[in-house]
Amino acid sequence: MQTIQSALAKAAALLADSSDSAALDAEILLCRILDKDRSYLRAWPDRQLEPEHINHFWTLMQERQKGMPIAYITGNREFWSRDFHVTPDVLIPRPETELLVELSLKLIPSDQCVRIIDLGTGSGIIAVTLALECPHAKISATDLSLSALSIAQLNAHSHHVTHIDFYHSDWLTGIPDAKFNLVISNPPYIAEDDSHLQKGDIRFEPQTALRASRQGLNEIQIIADTARNHLEPGGHLLVEHGYNQQQQVQAIFKQFNYDNIQTYKDLSGQPRVTYGQWNYCSYNRRAALVVQDE
Repeated sequence: MQTIQSALAKAAALLADSSDSAALDAEILLCRILDKDRSYLRAWPDRQLEPEHINHFWTLMQERQKGMPIAYITGNREFWSRDFHVTPDVLIPRPETELLVELSLKLIPSDQCVRIIDLGTGSGIIAVTLALECPHAKISATDLSLSALSIAQLNAHSHHVTHIDFYHSDWLTGIPDAKFNLVISNPPYIAEDDSHLQKGDIRFEPQTALRASRQGLNEIQIIADTARNHLEPGGHLLVEHGYNQQQQVQAIFKQFNYDNIQTYKDLSGQPRVTYGQWNYCSYNRRAALVVQDE
């Protein structure tokens, strides 16, 4: 029989060529099987594993060796200090997306009944997190994937959130005629020919949630355009994008007459989220000037 220590050592060696975090991966998978935390592994390194645990462990290790992301193997990932269900039908939550939540909470008073819509909700991490942080908000969430919507609804149920309306919709096309104080989205923004799509965990994630035409900008342009018809005067638009797309995204926001355009950096210092404010009166003044010039 194998001990915890010997199993982890063998597993880390097995993953050395396929993972940059081999030892950590092995610990996470063994913790999953034993239903223990990592401190348990360190406290009991010489404890022998049961045969069924060993067999299950090596089955999961083989999946990881093939490149399957840890989050898909375990079925969960942490976001905003909460645990969320994930499957290959949705993107794996990433730390940089927490910037969207952070900025939203600065814009939206937690004690007011505001309307928020999360476009392309995926696993629902943004919508559910905002619902928990802003219990008075009226929140909507959309996705074109019915499978993704099922995961988002499961996460809402797991966190006892009941004030989210989920819509099967291509961005805003299937949304009832409503106005929002905040439109927020983490849309596909990777160029279709980007070599990163063939590397690492991203190979296993849903490509429709990653890739966009026009060098990754097509969906952002659609969102910026259509959001204007669903934003209250003075309403906010927040969109996550690639680290190298700041100038292009700001240009799109300017094209559609948003005000106070700013881009914010994530924890690694990369430009990650662009903000714009919809000012209907300002838009009308600009439109009037164009007519006068003609």
